[in-house]
Amino acid sequence: MLQLKIEQCLRDEADRISDLLEERGAVSVTLTDRYDSPILEPEIGTTPLWFDVVIHALFEGSQEANLAQNDLAKDYPHLNAIIEELPEQDWERVCLADFVPQKFGKRLWICPSWLTPPEPTAINLTLDPGLAFGTGTHPTTALCLTWLEQASLSNKRVIDYGCGSGVLAIAASMLGASHVDAVDLDEQALIATRSNAINNHLSTDELSVTMPHALHAPVDLLIANILLKPLLQLKSEFRRLLKPGGVLVVSGILNDQTAELRSAYQDDFVYQSSSSQEEWSLMVFSG
Repeated sequence: MLQLKIEQCLRDEADRISDLLEERGAVSVTLTDRYDSPILEPEIGTTPLWFDVVIHALFEGSQEANLAQNDLAKDYPHLNAIIEELPEQDWERVCLADFVPQKFGKRLWICPSWLTPPEPTAINLTLDPGLAFGTGTHPTTALCLTWLEQASLSNKRVIDYGCGSGVLAIAASMLGASHVDAVDLDEQALIATRSNAINNHLSTDELSVTMPHALHAPVDLLIANILLKPLLQLKSEFRRLLKPGGVLVVSGILNDQTAELRSAYQDDFVYQSSSSQEEWSLMVFSG
């Protein structure tokens, strides 16, 4: 396996270069930040990138890697593109080895499909890595799953707003919710959620997957694991979708952003509680 490492790539070039690499036979293309700067506030519906992007492309053969390197030298002469030989190993197996069963609360497990659940009698949600964010490994997802596990969801209608992989929506359904709406602006997230719902034997009567504009009936619980800026922008929409006295759970907030969100929500919701993991927080409000 050969790796083509491309440095000094500007943000506006990244998409075109990624397309070129895929056309030349790259089996994977990964974008990272040269300076390890976090992106914490993307605009809704956008896929932001850093100003100075490093691209790693994997090729199975030297011919494809050399052709891609030559094309880059011709079309993007300012780039630094170096071919490196990687040690032989099963790259798919290495990736899958990082995804292990995880327990949330007393009875909820997130398990990859190729492993036997550690507790067969527990609530076992099958989830494989895919196109969308959300396997339970990030602290914000873990906070949400832990909160859902201890909540009383029986006969409750739930919205998972910004569903990603659908892990929160599926967990809510398996934990007893009467119906869950999984909502996202990203079509890839909707595809991943539908696939994961089917893999967990959930019908459309139990879990619906849709765009936000299709939401109508007020619900008992709305959970949103996104980021501060969209949470602020969606405040009025959350108010519309939540029944009087309903529960709003929001995460994706840094610890030092909780005061700003609480202040912004105080005219529409009543603050109830919060919890944190590492630098991230989850906040609970009532309508």
